[in-house]
Order: sequence, then structure tokens, then C-alpha cells
Amino acid sequence: MGNIPEKCKVDGTMGIFTGKWKTAIILQLMYKGTLRFSELKREIPGVTQKVLTKQLRELEEESVVSRTVYPEVPPRVEYSLTDYGKRLEPLLEEMHELSEKLEALKK
Repeated sequence: MGNIPEKCKVDGTMGIFTGKWKTAIILQLMYKGTLRFSELKREIPGVTQKVLTKQLRELEEESVVSRTVYPEVPPRVEYSLTDYGKRLEPLLEEMHELSEKLEALKK
């Protein structure tokens, strides 16, 4: 990580999770595999179509999610985690465990 806080690269990874629904999107794709837009929207209650589209685009720009468009009528679009996105699984599991421990400490 380096001895100088300014050189710490954690912010780059944390930026992936900036956005209310990004973690939910990543987890859905992690546990359910490739999903269509409508399936993702159905699996994430409360997210609007506009916000889901925006956050999927951001995750695609960050190379976490890949988007595949099939030349069909009507068009079919599927989303899946990239190899880079799959590498986030241990990090998310560790963050989940830490959250559980913190909750237990608060009780």
C-alpha cells in the first residue's frame, strides 16, 4: 500500500462502489450470472430504469461489467461480470463479514 497515505490506491477500488445500486448490481451478476436488463431491474427492487442504466454504464466504463447486444428483433442485451469484476468477489465477501462484525459490536 505504501507508507504515504497519498499514494494509497484504495480510493480507486472504492470508486467502483460509489453509487447506491452498484453493489447490488455486482452481487446479482456474481450470484446469478449473466442477466438481461429487465431481469436485473426485477431483482433489484426500488431501482429506476434511468438509474440502473446509468450505473450499468459506469460499471461498464470501469471494466467491471460487460454488455453484449444481440442483433435480434427485439434487441436483446445481456450483462455479465468481466474477469476484473469477478475479482471483486473476495473483497465483497470480506466487506460483508466486516459489516456483520461491526453490527454485532453495536448491540
